[in-house]
Amino acid sequence: MILAGVKQAGKPGVPWLVFLHGFSGDCREWQTIGETLSDNRCLYLDLPGHGGSAGISVNGFDGVNDLLTRTLLSYNILNYWLVGYSLGGRIAMFHACQQPAGLRGLIVEGGHPGLQNPDEREARYRSDMAWATRFRSEPLDKVFTDWYHQPVFASLTDAQRTGLVALRSQNHGMHLADMLLATSLAVQPDLRMPLSARNFPFYYLYGERDEKFAAIAAELNTECHVIPNAGHNAHRENPDAVAASLAQILRLRIKDSQ
Repeated sequence: MILAGVKQAGKPGVPWLVFLHGFSGDCREWQTIGETLSDNRCLYLDLPGHGGSAGISVNGFDGVNDLLTRTLLSYNILNYWLVGYSLGGRIAMFHACQQPAGLRGLIVEGGHPGLQNPDEREARYRSDMAWATRFRSEPLDKVFTDWYHQPVFASLTDAQRTGLVALRSQNHGMHLADMLLATSLAVQPDLRMPLSARNFPFYYLYGERDEKFAAIAAELNTECHVIPNAGHNAHRENPDAVAASLAQILRLRIKDSQ
């Protein structure tokens, strides 16, 4: 079993870009950005419980990582950068910390490296259990209306919030609930230490109006890119700036490797 995905052609010999979307997104989420990076071959994946992978379930981060590894091998992707947003960023960081041989670099937008104390984990578990119950039992448009009123999405306009609710309501509530609990921050390891000891390039992006993840970025020993005029979902709110950041990172890294 492998994850569903969409490929984009590019130049042979240039590292692949493997894109991982956020919770309730799908493989389309990063395509506007990836299409601007025409030299790179791109793979846009559907995570378990989402899009073409909606029927795939996992028990935790190890299960997602195994699926991702098998998927990359099925495409013969042996030389790649991972790019992930939010949930996708957390999965990308976990995968990178396993030190896979083919990983050339990691780019994370608004991804949490992990909670650091038991009280935080317990509070997150209770919160995610409550959301999962709602995803399983209530109309998705109602749940997502409340979801996008959480503080982390405070920078959204009414129009942006309405658009996201309509888009995300195309999902399947039961599958979302299962994935939410399987990859909850309550069960994610704290990745700060292995990220600090990394042997791969790591870049972190966040929206300038995303106060929570600006604070998290300050804790990480890595180069950060602040995306102007954007909140938590920076690549949706300011795709041109995110595309420019990715192009700059990749251009510098390719130059350094020559």
